[in-house]
Amino acid sequence: MTISMYQASVPAFVRTLSNLRAILEKAAAHARDRKIDESAFLGARLYPDMLPFTRQVQIATDFARGTGARLAGAEPPAAEDKEASFAELVARVDRTIDYLRTLSAASIDGSETREIVRPVRGEPKKFNGQDYLLVYALPNFYFHTTTAYAILRHNGVALGKGDFIGSL
Repeated sequence: MTISMYQASVPAFVRTLSNLRAILEKAAAHARDRKIDESAFLGARLYPDMLPFTRQVQIATDFARGTGARLAGAEPPAAEDKEASFAELVARVDRTIDYLRTLSAASIDGSETREIVRPVRGEPKKFNGQDYLLVYALPNFYFHTTTAYAILRHNGVALGKGDFIGSL
């Protein structure tokens, strides 16, 4: 059995982003119920030299949206990085999922050899579509979604592995 580029990308992005959306809602409820200003979570970091929570969510959605678009041979839709609440982050995740659902298998399948050039550490890096997805985009996407989860968990939001993985 083989797996297509579409199957390896869009459904994985949509599933994880849907779980991230639920995590964001859980964090908002946690903050509201405990009368904690959301900004305490939105600006939180695991370590001082790491990006804050909000940026982790923004980058995760950028990778999902950008990867889907580039594999389909398109430019990704722009997104402003101005979210300042859980509700705005949920809306960003929703927009990303909505965009991913516009991409068809026919537009992505066969992109294994498509040349994709992205800046990596400030230098242009050439990838074929398969390496871009499997070696660069998915690891980065999961890194940022995992870090967002870890920041909330570290700050007391009652999350477990099931929140990240979702129901099977």
